[in-house]
Amino acid sequence: MTKAGLVWANLRRNKKRTILTMLSVMVAFFLFGVLRSVVTTLDAASEVGSEGRLIASSASGITFQLPEAHASRLAAVDGVSSVSWASWFGAYYQDPNDFFAQFAIKADTYFPMYPEVVITAGSMDDFTRERNAAILGVGLMEKYGWQLGQKITLKGTFVPGDWEFNIRAVYDPPDPAFGDELMFFHYEYLYEGTGGRISPGWFVMTLNQPDRAPEVAATIDAMFKSSVAPTKTQTEKAFNAGFVTMWGNIGFLVSAIGTAVFFAILFVAANTMMMAVRERIGEIAVLKTVGFGNGTVFGLVLAESVLITVLGGALGLLLARLAFLGNTPLNMFFPGFGVTGGTIALGMLMAVALGVISGTIPAIQSARLSVAGALRQVG
Repeated sequence: MTKAGLVWANLRRNKKRTILTMLSVMVAFFLFGVLRSVVTTLDAASEVGSEGRLIASSASGITFQLPEAHASRLAAVDGVSSVSWASWFGAYYQDPNDFFAQFAIKADTYFPMYPEVVITAGSMDDFTRERNAAILGVGLMEKYGWQLGQKITLKGTFVPGDWEFNIRAVYDPPDPAFGDELMFFHYEYLYEGTGGRISPGWFVMTLNQPDRAPEVAATIDAMFKSSVAPTKTQTEKAFNAGFVTMWGNIGFLVSAIGTAVFFAILFVAANTMMMAVRERIGEIAVLKTVGFGNGTVFGLVLAESVLITVLGGALGLLLARLAFLGNTPLNMFFPGFGVTGGTIALGMLMAVALGVISGTIPAIQSARLSVAGALRQVG
């Protein structure tokens, strides 16, 4: 029998214990894949945005509005090439617990700033011509089964009432982190529907020279410092990163959970290998008697441990990858959520490390075991 055959035969010696250990490792690495993906998705989200675009929001907080009159003053600032604005809507379709983001935007100036919004169905002209037209992400269309040209009704929360929209275009972002479950519609439609009681939630500006962003941002905030609506201006990337920090130090939390899970499974795997070695003391003595050296015995036991953790880890990571393919509920909170190749690679390295660490002590004990000592223990 080959050495690989010996390892495989040892794994099948106590199938129930081997399977239960492998399932424990699988569950642990499934959790690792999911938790790690939360961190990588948030990191990717914090990188979304351009350093060449500035966001000016209320200094009191993102929930406070700004006067529309700010737009003309912003456009006059040296270094600003164009100005647009957007406002949070806040509505739902049928189920109030089924959330997705909607933005009322100044369409004629907003979309030229965002090449990320790639129209894949319908057209921008169709959207522009109709007051209650909307542009939706492809993920949103798939989620609700909507069709281009369909009329949908959303129920307002911050702005009460039933709001009808005609779907005139669909976008599909090149970068998944941008999110494909967003809805854009005309700011004018919201303004008229509220009787003029709405105003911009934030202003977006493109710059002639992106490297002047800190200077221009400071100029804008100084300009409105003494007004009734002071601003907080930052690059779009910093603005988006601010939303990520609202989740708190989730990276530390995930790392702490992952570390606890790793050591728990380490003890499980080590205990499994210790029990397996104790049960096979006589067999180890026979192997040494027929010429297997200490190094070979060490390698056989270590290979068994690594094989258990690698197979369990691979299954767990594969399940995590398959479970979050396409549009899932997590995409609503974490646009572009998915288990990346980097997460899988890191997970497999951890699986190997887990197998090596948990199998080292049993392997050393097996290698040091003398034939006479083994026979005495068996006897």
